[in-house]
Amino acid sequence: MADLRSSLRVTIARDADVVAARQRGRAVAAEVGLSRPDQALLATAISELARNVVNYAGRGEALIEAVSQVGRRGVLVTVSDNGPGIDNIEAALSDGFSTGGSLGLGLPGARRIVDEFDIESKPGEGVRVRILKWA
Repeated sequence: MADLRSSLRVTIARDADVVAARQRGRAVAAEVGLSRPDQALLATAISELARNVVNYAGRGEALIEAVSQVGRRGVLVTVSDNGPGIDNIEAALSDGFSTGGSLGLGLPGARRIVDEFDIESKPGEGVRVRILKWA
């Protein structure tokens, strides 16, 4: 995706950690020059992914990285956990799909509002989602 510049980790295990991950992602986005609307979009995507960690896995982490590539800057966020994983990624990325009684907009919504989105999961081995927003 991009060349690494700097990074920070946020442990995600409770609601307050979701807020912390969101705030730190937004701060890094401001530092690399994302517009205010793009900062808000990135913060929203981080919130959705971190909330999934709390709701479905119980514990995980977000790695938030300021990146640059060929003269442009952005923020790469990797949210991962060692929870139950996702049985059907294609279904999970469909609007309205939910195993937890929610509206089912988290993963597909996050995918729509970032520039790059990658998800990996195996049942029983957790989930890793990487999102990237360019300035």
